[in-house]
Amino acid sequence: MSVMRRMTWARMTEDDRRALCDRGLTAIFDAELKAAIGRIIDDVRANGDEAVCRALRDFDKVQLEPHQLRATDDELAAARVSPEVDAAIDDAIAHLRAFNEQLMARAADWSFESEPGLTVGEKITPITSAGLFVPSGKASYPSVAYQLAVPAIVAGVPTVALVVPPMPDGSGRIDPAVLVVCRKLGIRNVFRVNGPAGVAALGFGTESIPQVRKIVGPGSPPVACAQVEMQRYGVATMMILGPTESVVVADHSADPRLAAADLLNEAEHGTDSSVLLITPSIELADAIDRELESQLATFPPARAEAARAALGPNGGCVLVGDLDEAADVANRWAPEHLQVAVAPDAEAELLDRLVNAGEILIGQHTLFSAGNFVIGCPASLPTGGFAHVSSGITADTFLKRTAVARADARALARMTPTILAMSEHEGFPAHANAAEQRRR
Repeated sequence: MSVMRRMTWARMTEDDRRALCDRGLTAIFDAELKAAIGRIIDDVRANGDEAVCRALRDFDKVQLEPHQLRATDDELAAARVSPEVDAAIDDAIAHLRAFNEQLMARAADWSFESEPGLTVGEKITPITSAGLFVPSGKASYPSVAYQLAVPAIVAGVPTVALVVPPMPDGSGRIDPAVLVVCRKLGIRNVFRVNGPAGVAALGFGTESIPQVRKIVGPGSPPVACAQVEMQRYGVATMMILGPTESVVVADHSADPRLAAADLLNEAEHGTDSSVLLITPSIELADAIDRELESQLATFPPARAEAARAALGPNGGCVLVGDLDEAADVANRWAPEHLQVAVAPDAEAELLDRLVNAGEILIGQHTLFSAGNFVIGCPASLPTGGFAHVSSGITADTFLKRTAVARADARALARMTPTILAMSEHEGFPAHANAAEQRRR
């Protein structure tokens, strides 16, 4: 039996295609979930730390008092990981700094004279505060912590607060690897909270947790739903960062053993993950399926179950006529992660055609796991098709642009007829008066 669900794009109905591309969003916007998250948000808004502690008790089975929500300086100082993990964190932070510093170098103030006497441009500044959500349920995620925190630090955000659910052992402890990341980056506002309650706490502020203007971070449908709901209270949030997903576009030249390994890379995350192989080669698909069975036999049962769900009912293999059609399918699916595994002479043309993806990794030496952990490009990326309209989390995420203009009397005189005409048309006499006053 095939691991991958098989589909042929040309034979699929429009309903079939829509169903394949509509992944993850139903759970996030489920009416019952929305109502439940709304109750948590209302509780946090009204009761602050008390509500945050209540959510920890009810959903995480952790008993904490408000004064225990914040990680102490002693906890941050004492946190330890293995020497190998410590070195890996340093390596990743260095790459992320380098990437985001290059972005900052390109994010300079600018201006130009659009007509004689009129100068227009932009001033680039960091946002005043940011809240980072780091998940902690299925595993330890220090990589999420540095993927979110380094861009905020490089952008120069003055107030950065990080919330993370306590470890799932009931102890109330924060993942020490996340604390190590925070210590290395100088982040001291670190809080152990339930996910949706933590998002609400960041948005409203509590007695212990500072209020922030923007919240980012991946999470479960309840966490994503909480971020969407908090927009109603004036909090900026990013695109949906839901269950992980990936696409591999491969042709006959791809190594099926490596392609199978890369498909399993994101598929092991959970039974809600989605993974797709898009290929014009039936022979490659067959070879990859054999490799998937072989490699899955070595996985722990829970990871194998997740991978089979991601490659079966949630994803699978889409057979296409050629790489042009493969690009069309990939663009419509708009994956979080996309790897191109095609012949070298086909890479450039395919890359030109690919426009909807959180990241594009070229070649079978550019692993999804390298992108996740160390390359330095953003790895907190839009899911659920939001790569159609949004990008990954970088220093740009934490910057804002303010338009700046200066006009002299000569430029104003030239613009005045336009001001008067539009003021009259739209019925705003005070607009016209402001210009007329300067004619006297």
